[in-house]
Amino acid sequence: MIRHRLSSFLPGRRAPGMRLAGWLLACAAAACAAAAVVPIPVLAQSAGSLALERRVKAAFLYKFRAMPSFRRVPLPTGGAPVTIGVVGSDEMAAELTRVVAGRQVGGRALVVRSLREGELAAPVHLLFVAGNDSARTGRILRAAPGALLPVTECDLGLQQGSVINFRIVDERVRFDVSLDSAEKNNVKLSSRLLTVANRVVKGNS
Repeated sequence: MIRHRLSSFLPGRRAPGMRLAGWLLACAAAACAAAAVVPIPVLAQSAGSLALERRVKAAFLYKFRAMPSFRRVPLPTGGAPVTIGVVGSDEMAAELTRVVAGRQVGGRALVVRSLREGELAAPVHLLFVAGNDSARTGRILRAAPGALLPVTECDLGLQQGSVINFRIVDERVRFDVSLDSAEKNNVKLSSRLLTVANRVVKGNS
């Protein structure tokens, strides 16, 4: 059993009655911090469990961008912040904003932007596309060529061009990785992270 202080990774206090959720998130935090991502159980799809799933994914998204060995692309110049864009879920944008509050990457502040489909021209360093509509996801990714690290959560996310695609496997949050998409987006993937991915594919199949 992995034990870790939740407050050392995610700011904020746990509400009464959320001991189980806090323990699961603590496991996710400890695993991500060590680049050994332990699958996180997802409960039945109630409103509470969906919120828990968002929190786990938000923790992963922060670590995907924050791990220096995970990707090697230039940081913005002139002190500009590192931008994480979220399309299709204001709730995820709000949760991710809470996760990254007060944190930095390479001395740069992290900023989360909730985006609409018509607002994708400006480049972002990480783009999370929410939802399970594969056709819509593909359309959004094609409209956002400046997204250096696209992350999705639909059944055909890798086929649509994402580098990382979240999946629920045996009621656990996991992720698949496309090496071709990573190379296309000039993303250097950590070998440790590839080891713990659910699936690593060459190509987008």
